[in-house]
Amino acid sequence: ELTPEDYTSTATTDDATGDYTPNENFVGKNPKYAFKFSLNETEKTATITGPVGSPTELDIPTNIVVNGTKYLTTSIEYSAFGYCSSLTSITIPSSVTSIGSGAFQGCSGLTSATINNGVKIIEYSAFEGCSGLTSITIPDSVESIRGSTFKGCTSLTSITIQNSVTSIGGSAFQGCTSLESITIPDSVTSIGNSAFKSCSDLTSITIPNGVISIGKEAFLDCTNLSSLTILEGVEKNIGSSAFKNCTNLKSITIPSSVKSIESSAF
Repeated sequence: ELTPEDYTSTATTDDATGDYTPNENFVGKNPKYAFKFSLNETEKTATITGPVGSPTELDIPTNIVVNGTKYLTTSIEYSAFGYCSSLTSITIPSSVTSIGSGAFQGCSGLTSATINNGVKIIEYSAFEGCSGLTSITIPDSVESIRGSTFKGCTSLTSITIQNSVTSIGGSAFQGCTSLESITIPDSVTSIGNSAFKSCSDLTSITIPNGVISIGKEAFLDCTNLSSLTILEGVEKNIGSSAFKNCTNLKSITIPSSVKSIESSAF
């Protein structure tokens, strides 16, 4: 729980709303709270809107107390910490249900991101270009991994996706060149265009039986992919160039459930 005393020793207060706002040029008693926020007076919720100064380790609190009123932290605004290169660690509490588009995009120094169970939506490009991020666990409250969410996370070696996820968006992991393996849960029904394109260290992949469509260029240029298993199940469509230039792939069995294979799929 965050109170103004924890946050910083200098602040401005809007007399009309009573909203507490830190002085952006001053990080006070606890630098892990070096961020700005906005308040929704009707719903008594808080949105994290950006950094104060150049923070390194941030711990987003479940509640923010302003003038004796408690506000539940429920979201991180789009582009809130975009290109904040000083940021190395972020902890997101279970009260947060949405992480906005580009919220941490380009945070090249970010090596640790803890997302607690409660987040339902991780929007487009939320962690795109976080080139220092090595691992991530998607909590089982998340239903969809949107497009370009982890695109260009070149140090990402492992990722855990829970059974709540039903779709992996276009370019979600494109260019994650250090990703060696990933388990796609049975709950996933679609893999978007270019979802794993140019994941050059990926060596094996299993397409679960619930997947209906594998998008165009989904695994294009996965040059180290040597093991591909497509499980029998509901009708599947394999998009054009889906596995093109997977030069290490020696053999594959196409199950009878696959109904269409588009041009240059392999």
